[in-house]
Amino acid sequence: MPKPRVLVLTSTFPARTGDGTPAFVADLALGLGVDHDVRILAPAVPGGAPRERLSESVDVVRYRFFPRRWEDLADGAILENVRSRRSRLMQVPFFLLGQAIAVRREVRRFRPDVVHAHWIIPQGVVARAVGGRIPMIVTTLGGDLYALGAKPLRAAKSWVLRNARAVTVMNQDMRDKAIELGSTPGTTHVMPMGAHLRDDLGEVETVSGSGTLRVLAVGRLVEKKGFDVLLRALRTSSLAYELVIVGDGPEMESLRRAADGLPVTFAGQLGRDALMERYSAADVVAFPSRRAASGDQDGLPVALLEAMGSGRAVVVTDLPGLNEAVEDELSGLVVPAEDTNALADALTRMDRDPDLRRRLGDAARERAHEYSIPATVEKYRALLSTVLGR
Repeated sequence: MPKPRVLVLTSTFPARTGDGTPAFVADLALGLGVDHDVRILAPAVPGGAPRERLSESVDVVRYRFFPRRWEDLADGAILENVRSRRSRLMQVPFFLLGQAIAVRREVRRFRPDVVHAHWIIPQGVVARAVGGRIPMIVTTLGGDLYALGAKPLRAAKSWVLRNARAVTVMNQDMRDKAIELGSTPGTTHVMPMGAHLRDDLGEVETVSGSGTLRVLAVGRLVEKKGFDVLLRALRTSSLAYELVIVGDGPEMESLRRAADGLPVTFAGQLGRDALMERYSAADVVAFPSRRAASGDQDGLPVALLEAMGSGRAVVVTDLPGLNEAVEDELSGLVVPAEDTNALADALTRMDRDPDLRRRLGDAARERAHEYSIPATVEKYRALLSTVLGR
């Protein structure tokens, strides 16, 4: 019996393995490739090959949509790229057209049994418009569901969600919002992306013995990540600390100015192995996420799950998804969003109580296994089986 064919649509995908771009789409595809043929359709980005094969059953096809010199709309997060440089809006219609042409081409060539669209907008809209009668699974990670609230965009989201065979979201709050837009409750599932968890840690040890708390923050340098809040909290605290911020993005320069005079290192975007080393070297990992002015907010960052899986104590803000993965005082500390005093107090507690860090880190590691890549792949394998009627 031939393997079912899955056409995966995404707008965020690494140009090269280990380049620091989130790889959750590739991780899921490789897991499903054991018993499915998977083709990933992604936009061209600087440095990305037109075609590549990730495994015997998983390949990647990238489509062009703009003159190569300026073709950077999908190099990172599209929404934040447009906000950081409004001239990129010129690329948007060409991006949509290029994606529509590519989807129609791959539907004819690859003949998928199901389309898996990551993000309602734009992939879900394009797949709904040109994908014919092929069953569609839509996954939203937060940005398109929380933001993009203009009436025409809400109508487009509703059109996609009402017609999806299944919808997956990162947290219960997102599920409620998707259902409000027309998604069918019985086929709308909370299924976060899988995290790469190290299984070679042995017993996790508390790192610092120097009297300096080693703090790590990981994520794209954009408003919703709240790194400016973390910098303000540390500036007003009496902690002896070292902060490393891993990531790149449009707020790099403003964050560098905010960190002036502080013991802060900007490590840039790191590949998975280097990032895992950073987790191991940290005492605590902070996720000061908040709701951006656009309405955008995190659903459930994969970086948070990876930090927990590394056995690190975490401090997170009280947002949907984050507060579902982290139980306050059990597997981490949860503080109100944008509350610099509460964030500083939580970090101070971590500094003064190594036993607390160790206990929270051990519990976080156990909790993270519920979100591992193998666990996520099994959930999606079952969902695909249901959608395909097998």
